[in-house]
Amino acid sequence: MNMRAVIKGNSEQVEVTCQSRSLWSDALSRLLRQKAAVLGLIIVLALIASAIFAPFIAPYDPEKGKLSDRLQPPSAEHWLGTDSQGRDILSRIIYGSRISIQVGVITVGISLVIGTFLGAVSGYFGGILDLLVMRFIDIMMAFPYILLAIAITAVLGPSLINAMIAIGIVGIPIYARVVRGAVLSVKENEYIDAAKAVGCTNGQIIWRHVLPNCIAPIIVQATLGIGTAILDAAGLSFLGLGAKPPKPEWGLMLNQGKDALQTAPWTVMFPGLAILLVVLGFNLLGDGLRDALDPKLKD
Repeated sequence: MNMRAVIKGNSEQVEVTCQSRSLWSDALSRLLRQKAAVLGLIIVLALIASAIFAPFIAPYDPEKGKLSDRLQPPSAEHWLGTDSQGRDILSRIIYGSRISIQVGVITVGISLVIGTFLGAVSGYFGGILDLLVMRFIDIMMAFPYILLAIAITAVLGPSLINAMIAIGIVGIPIYARVVRGAVLSVKENEYIDAAKAVGCTNGQIIWRHVLPNCIAPIIVQATLGIGTAILDAAGLSFLGLGAKPPKPEWGLMLNQGKDALQTAPWTVMFPGLAILLVVLGFNLLGDGLRDALDPKLKD
């Protein structure tokens, strides 16, 4: 936003123009001053880069191996060793980043779209609609998160797609509550009354005036939710309800390596470390975004 001030004297006029920083550039500046958030951002960017350039940086085919090379320890030929099928673990972890991003985007997308709709409608209209929606959300939250995801996946059938759908469904209540709380605060502002006065419909008010002012908590929750979704998908794959062999999914790699844990610990250690780092990265970035987008912390 540009601000211009004009100061008049006896024989001269001084014009001062000030370029104020936008909310988003200011938030980015505060984010980059947080070391933990920067570390999280680096991890997330590394994950994205490995997913995009996987065919160029992975030394081997992630789904093919040689039985003669099975369970080899880390070496110059196989930096992170090989699994029970003789497949290169490093290559499988690199290609597994693609599945992790796919899981994060799809599951959070399902939760975000449905949860935002329910939360916005419930918070804006209130009354009996709010009561019904929130009681439905309370019922969903009464079930243990991972058990509900397991139940939905078991009903739909074991597969990575169905696991993502299940995780997306069980994540709806979180987004619904976050959005509802933000809408309840925003709808009391005077510009909402002004929009009603000029004849805007409820749909226009929610879409153009309410939700844009609720975007900060939604972004934070979505960032944190991606890490959680990746962790949950790995858990379902470990239980045999997610990705199927020979997919290079990190949870599936843990499942396949558990039998050789005593003799070949690298088959479990490195996929587990990949999950740890990615989830940590999204959590650090989400925490940093929460602080950066909080106007109360503006310096």
